[in-house]
Amino acid sequence: MFGKSIKLFKVFGFQFKVDPSWIIIAALVTWSLAVGFFPHVIEGLQPLDYWKLAIVGALGLFFSILFHEFWHSMVARRFGVEVSGITLFIFGGVAEMPQEPKTPKSEFWIAIAGPAASLFLALVFYLIYDFGFRFGMDEAVSSVFMYVALINLILAIFNLIPAFPMDGGRILRSALWSIKKDQRWATKISTNFGMVFGLVLIGLGLLNILTGNIVGGLWYSLIGMFIRYAARNSYQQLAVKHALAGEQVRTLMKPPVTIPSSISLQEMVEDYVYRYHHKFFPVQDGKDRVEGCITTKQVGELGKEEWPRTQVREIMIPCSVSNSVGPDEDVADVLRTMNATGLSRMMVMENERLLGIISLKDILGYLTARMELQGDRGLE
Repeated sequence: MFGKSIKLFKVFGFQFKVDPSWIIIAALVTWSLAVGFFPHVIEGLQPLDYWKLAIVGALGLFFSILFHEFWHSMVARRFGVEVSGITLFIFGGVAEMPQEPKTPKSEFWIAIAGPAASLFLALVFYLIYDFGFRFGMDEAVSSVFMYVALINLILAIFNLIPAFPMDGGRILRSALWSIKKDQRWATKISTNFGMVFGLVLIGLGLLNILTGNIVGGLWYSLIGMFIRYAARNSYQQLAVKHALAGEQVRTLMKPPVTIPSSISLQEMVEDYVYRYHHKFFPVQDGKDRVEGCITTKQVGELGKEEWPRTQVREIMIPCSVSNSVGPDEDVADVLRTMNATGLSRMMVMENERLLGIISLKDILGYLTARMELQGDRGLE
């Protein structure tokens, strides 16, 4: 979902980040407030004053989104669900949870925490606005509090729509999961709601475009497409988790292809890379000890004229826990690690001894066969 995020700050151990795509929505929100909302709410100000109010209002919106996601994260931590960070991006914000909640109860409370936080902020900012209105607060200042109260109310209501993976969809999944005791079935039903809701938003977007509201229509359509993508992706991830449940690395690993450290890079390319088509090789001269690792990327960083006179041992790097796994680890965990690190092959090590290699290709091949045998037809 994200590119290279920019780290902002840490609060209670949660890393707050902003995705570069957020710049787009920040500019759009500020512009719409400066030329649309505030001139409509309060008349007679200078253009610069409207832009000042717009900037403060936009900051209020993004604070509200972070507050919403922060409480998702706090409750998730309370239920033992890891949260790797909170990121602002073009469609709002997200608490990054590598793992799904373990019970319907934890799913419900994690999901409801965000809308509840938004309703709390809506009430607080409305009370400030009301207090200011009664006791003579500057009209321009009070209009900002009115906007932030309104946007939090909208944020809460929108997120409660029962369309997975939105908060309302997760609440629906928790209820279905609790009733039937089947997380996968509950996910499929709530995800189909998400797919339909995304389609409705796309339809509204096209209707707005046809009636002349091009910017609004495009925005509806983009949000609809994102919700459909996120819904489908969430279901696929859970389907993968269930298909790989209980499978250990040793059942999928293959005999390792190792290369000696004494050969030249030219020999490595001709005798190993072109033959096996691997991007990663363990370097091993003896039967047990792994001396290091080498990748085609490392070789490619040298000019071809250097290959014949450069030995593997000269550019190989030490192996580490980041590119190795144990034989008894869950394949689902290995797949998650591969997705996070970008690795497509990992060594299977036991007591510093190389047992085999597990590759993304082998995992996906097994996964495809397993899901076909289970009759998984995906989303309907």
